[in-house]
Amino acid sequence: MVFDYSVENNNNMSNKKIAVIGGGISGLAAAYSLEEMAQRKGKSISITLFEKNNRIGGNILTERVGDFLIEGGPDCFLSEKPWAIQLCEWLGMGESLLRTNDEYRRTYIYWKGRLRELPEGIMLMIPTRFFPLLKSDLFSLAGKLRMGMELFIPKRKSGGDESLSEFVRRRLGQEIVERVAEPLVAGVHAENPDAMSIKSRFPRFVQMEEEYGSLIKGMLAKRKIMLNSESGKPKWTMFMTLKNGLDELPLTIVKALKMTTIITNKEVSEINKVSGYKIYLKNRDTIDADVVIFATPSYETGRLLRGLNSSISDQLDTIPYVSTATISLAYKKDSILHPMNGFGFLVPRVENRRIMGASWVSRKFSYRTPDDSILIRCFIGGSRNEELVFLDDKDMLKMIREELRDVMGISAEPILTRIYRWEKAMPQYIIGHDERVSRIEQSISKYPDMFVTGSAYRGGGISECIKNAQLTAESVLKYLNL
Repeated sequence: MVFDYSVENNNNMSNKKIAVIGGGISGLAAAYSLEEMAQRKGKSISITLFEKNNRIGGNILTERVGDFLIEGGPDCFLSEKPWAIQLCEWLGMGESLLRTNDEYRRTYIYWKGRLRELPEGIMLMIPTRFFPLLKSDLFSLAGKLRMGMELFIPKRKSGGDESLSEFVRRRLGQEIVERVAEPLVAGVHAENPDAMSIKSRFPRFVQMEEEYGSLIKGMLAKRKIMLNSESGKPKWTMFMTLKNGLDELPLTIVKALKMTTIITNKEVSEINKVSGYKIYLKNRDTIDADVVIFATPSYETGRLLRGLNSSISDQLDTIPYVSTATISLAYKKDSILHPMNGFGFLVPRVENRRIMGASWVSRKFSYRTPDDSILIRCFIGGSRNEELVFLDDKDMLKMIREELRDVMGISAEPILTRIYRWEKAMPQYIIGHDERVSRIEQSISKYPDMFVTGSAYRGGGISECIKNAQLTAESVLKYLNL
């Protein structure tokens, strides 16, 4: 399928052809940024974007079933990383931005057989309020005292990378690692905190320790700055989404593109380079390009570059990936006894459950269900139990219903279910990730007309993918002297 948004040649038209491989948010944001930057300089460019599937959007997948709105992949982005919100506003989507429902702003941790509220004031696993922590039954008295001691623990002298577990344990103690940090990174990034690079995933924590000598002091200082800069109710909540579903973002980008030809349902099989690039499609078509942007998973980029440079391919293959699945279940409200007074829950690894957590979607965001129904979105797989992703639908639903029965007491029949499997979709930022990516970038720099972007390198969230795509577009136009 081909969507042609190319414009006619004119005197300001570059004769250079840019190929973008991958139609997820990174590839789309790269194409959009190229167009916008060129347009501001009074230039036109020629872009061809390739997507092997029959739809655009990559891991962003929204399904609508009657009055239910179900997100198969990510369901939100972080407002503190502003690039997604900025892009939405540039696209004229400001009215579509949707806040969370603050009256339900609570998270629960399943610990020792029941759900316990995460104390108010714990911000990204860092405690910032004394009395809610003191009253909490999630931590022991010794664990609470150990967290308070963080204020007096000297900062680390060596500057090397370390795992998230090592870092948080050193600063705040073991209880916060096993009861908050581990389930948080498993639920969000599908990663193992014992292997995750603190420097790559949470660079701000490293900066806080260096600047303030304490995570608690650093987070309190950040909160004070935020409060001083806000008058009244903050414009955005921590988690933001789009009223009509996240796929509204890639669809709106597609409509905004004017110099880009989008080719879907045709997979790139190989890339060669002589003077320019020759892109081979699986149907044996070939397309020439002067510049190539790879917005594909790193292992897929490695496969495409194998014939061109096997050394770069080997380096790209050093970034591991895991598979995950999301399972959404809808129920009639009157069939659920649990109050669902929050955004959802997370399950620590030490609880030995099969589910990583669940989002109470109809509490977290409005416009997701009919008034008489609720929607729960469950997460499995990742580094913890990746094999569960490949259960057949019947066994997976049986397992999820058993987990919800044990954790939330739900025995009712769901009125709607949806399963979305994401095979090798989550890059793992293991210790040494920054150095690994720097080596890849150094190797690719030998090809000044080749660029890589996407979730595998320097940030995996929607906002970070948009930011990195924008930086890639700047580099492309600089290379082209546009």
